[in-house]
Amino acid sequence: MSTATIFQIHLALGYVPWLLCFSAYAWPRLAVMDRVAAHRAIAALHSFRFFGLSFLVPGVVGANLPADFASFAAYGDFATGVLAMLALLAVRIRPLFWAFVVAFNLVGAVDILVDYYHGIQIGLAPIAGELGANYVIPIVYVPLLMITHVAAFILLVRQPVAEMRQASPVR
Repeated sequence: MSTATIFQIHLALGYVPWLLCFSAYAWPRLAVMDRVAAHRAIAALHSFRFFGLSFLVPGVVGANLPADFASFAAYGDFATGVLAMLALLAVRIRPLFWAFVVAFNLVGAVDILVDYYHGIQIGLAPIAGELGANYVIPIVYVPLLMITHVAAFILLVRQPVAEMRQASPVR
């Protein structure tokens, strides 16, 4: 089997176990949590995205990994991680907290989507070995990040449970 085929299988199947785990364990809890607590939990996970800077470290990635791909992936992750940390630090100032929550989710989701696009454009699949030690990031870590971005957007747009209870007539 070619490197490209293995990488594409890994990319696709990386979502399956995370979707199964997330839907069985994380989503049921996040869906009923206080909105701030749920978004803090998601921000805590994304605060580790500073790790994406490792795409810029020689020896961690191969010398033939396209620099444009590595730079965008690294700085997009770094920006998302910093915004997530700022959300966690701003939790007591709610308007600022919510601004950072929206910002890190938008920046983070766009980063992942653009990284997928760039990966396709540069033909990353056949040279996936150039990801080096970071091969695990798009296969194991990115699916969980994207799933939690989607969850965060759902939580941001839906009406809080407490507000729904107050709005519905009591019978």
